[in-house]
Amino acid sequence: MTGLRLVLFAALAWSTAHGQRSHILKLGTIDVDLVEATPVVFKGRLYRFEYVRHNYWANKTGDDYFRFVDHETGRHTPAFAKGGVLGSAFVDGATVYVTGTGGKGKKWGAEQVWMFASRDLNNWQEWVALDLPGFSIFNTSLCKALDRYVLMFEIDKPKEQAGVPFTARFATSRDLGRWELTTPESNYAKDRYTAPHCLRYLDGYFYDFYLEAHDGYQTRVVRSKDLVHWEPSPLNPVLRASEEDRKIANPKLNEDQKQRIATAVNRNNSDIDFCEYKGRLIINYAWGNQKGVEHLAEAVYEGTESEFLKAWFPGSNRGARQ
Repeated sequence: MTGLRLVLFAALAWSTAHGQRSHILKLGTIDVDLVEATPVVFKGRLYRFEYVRHNYWANKTGDDYFRFVDHETGRHTPAFAKGGVLGSAFVDGATVYVTGTGGKGKKWGAEQVWMFASRDLNNWQEWVALDLPGFSIFNTSLCKALDRYVLMFEIDKPKEQAGVPFTARFATSRDLGRWELTTPESNYAKDRYTAPHCLRYLDGYFYDFYLEAHDGYQTRVVRSKDLVHWEPSPLNPVLRASEEDRKIANPKLNEDQKQRIATAVNRNNSDIDFCEYKGRLIINYAWGNQKGVEHLAEAVYEGTESEFLKAWFPGSNRGARQ
């Protein structure tokens, strides 16, 4: 083996054993003023769930709503969940589920989590999954863990449960209809800003991809077996602001939007979500100034979801807890 080949082999062996953040390839910005988005595979097709805010540049209705966009064609489904905010999507078999917040005259910081279900992306059932007086709820994320479903939701109230906003809390269900709130000890984390966004489960571990205020705002990941004790990845952060965010990944963006992307303040990579499609991960995330000027971007990881999750915790399953 030549010296160069030996070096390359050693580098590959190191990255396989220790993980490597550069495996995430940022493709660039696909839209502006659109933030919470979830890529999902439904009936063999790749879609992007979108929470369309009332002030989104192409929203002429004046209302918040949800929709799905076909990743290949760009066509979107009929709007649903009028007035719903901060949505997230989850596919289980032949049904797609969406969670969002609202109700009782509130939108952001509401006391209720709504759930919507459809088998065709056109006709939707809806119900209230959680009704928690005194809570102030924001982003949600749903996953399946063996024979139960687990919902992660972001809170800043009540103060004794949230601590320093924003904090992850959890609820569980066997049937997606009846939900049970976990004990207050099930959280991450009350001591600092740790805004949760994406929850996954694999081989006995829950993975929480969250936003931390650090050198701006960075996406990081922790994992837990019990939703109480958490282990941070030694390879954090997962995503941080970079010039690659400004690449143009949507040729339909107009010149004003491209100019805004080129000059906008960039201090966060937030609101990550992802799904596996044809052997690779499709990743959506947001970037901007963390004060309302935001952009939706896309990235890919050349590997499976299982490989992606495991890569953030290389070596022994033992690790520092916090």
